[in-house]
Amino acid sequence: MLTSFGLFVQTGKTRFLSLFIATFVVTACTTTDPYTGEEKTSHATTGAIIGAVGGAVIGAVSGDDSRERRNRALIGAGIGALAGGAVGYYMDQQEAKLRKQLEGTGVQVVRNGDNITLIMPSNITFAVDQAAIDASFYPVLDSVALVLDEYDKTIIDIVGHTDSTGSHQYNQALSERRADSVAKYLISQKVMAARIETFGMGETRPIASNATIEGRQLNRRVELTLIPFTK
Repeated sequence: MLTSFGLFVQTGKTRFLSLFIATFVVTACTTTDPYTGEEKTSHATTGAIIGAVGGAVIGAVSGDDSRERRNRALIGAGIGALAGGAVGYYMDQQEAKLRKQLEGTGVQVVRNGDNITLIMPSNITFAVDQAAIDASFYPVLDSVALVLDEYDKTIIDIVGHTDSTGSHQYNQALSERRADSVAKYLISQKVMAARIETFGMGETRPIASNATIEGRQLNRRVELTLIPFTK
């Protein structure tokens, strides 16, 4: 499907965002309570989050080819890669800025190694069964975009997830549309398109039980994983 933002190509369960650009193309995780601002380990979701955003899963989702392609795009844009100890420091600074900007918004900030994942539950991002971003969430995404623009030595995986209600095919398509909506909004806020790739995981990566209302609410989410651009 061609759009003004690019060409979307679906392969299996992944959806790749390739954009038209003329010149360049845990054993435990820490989270911030969105209401108190307190950093803590979420015992209810730690194991699931590791499965959802751990390095192995991120690699399986985006793949080496995808990451290398985006790295080349950043090089073409004149953005230098991070190296050595600079990687951890750079991601520390970005994490601190994101935690400050997102405190009290309902968005979780999860650090796993050198990767940072923002978990955006659908109750604050989308209406039920919709892929259009709720207008009340625009200011939150604006804050995210400002940080992403400032810390541009990262590539960005945007992954949509659903609960198990409905057919697998429907949930897969909905998860893709939601990831695409977030990507398009960030691009509209001047985040470099070549850094972004979107994926839909449908109902395949739950972080809670789909047998309860609360669990289904947690499973309906969009995750942004920020991966350092390294040599």
